[in-house]
Amino acid sequence: MGMDSQEDEVLQIFRDSGALLSGHFLLRSGLHSAHFFQCAQVCQYMDKVTRMAEIMIKDLKGYGATTVVGPAMGGLVIGQEVARQLGLRFVFLEKVDDKLKLRRNFKFEPGEKVLIIEDVITRGGRVVEALEQCRAHGAEPAAVGVIVDRSAGKTSFDVPHHSLAELSFPTYEASNLPPELQGSEAVKPGS
Repeated sequence: MGMDSQEDEVLQIFRDSGALLSGHFLLRSGLHSAHFFQCAQVCQYMDKVTRMAEIMIKDLKGYGATTVVGPAMGGLVIGQEVARQLGLRFVFLEKVDDKLKLRRNFKFEPGEKVLIIEDVITRGGRVVEALEQCRAHGAEPAAVGVIVDRSAGKTSFDVPHHSLAELSFPTYEASNLPPELQGSEAVKPGS
């Protein structure tokens, strides 16, 4: 499956799930946008999660990982399904005071190779936090997989990363909103 047809399929999954929203949104990155990917709407349908994981694992099989790490909340459902399909262990990071932390007595073996799986990135802040947390606890991040890269491939990490769809919906600083977003209140619907 080529990238265009892969992106088309992923976008259709979002449309069919009612997960591609239009309006005025405040993203976790602090930027504003007229479009929002509410992955939780997709993740309530396990057949759709299964399909997205099937597509994602094609790019992630060769990294020698033994564990999949899902940053809360966005990476939990898709991360667990990627781990299931690859036959790997799954752990998750939680938000504590709005920072990701490894909790619940999860541990990594020194040098344990991990895949970080996230739902949507705009600037990649949560993925960077996940990379830092994994390294702080002895793991070696091997690669990152995301469903949607809103930066259209402009976000980079210090490990290889793969996305199912790279899109460039415009984002704006609060001080530089386009006329269609000015005067309306931004909402934070949660991914």
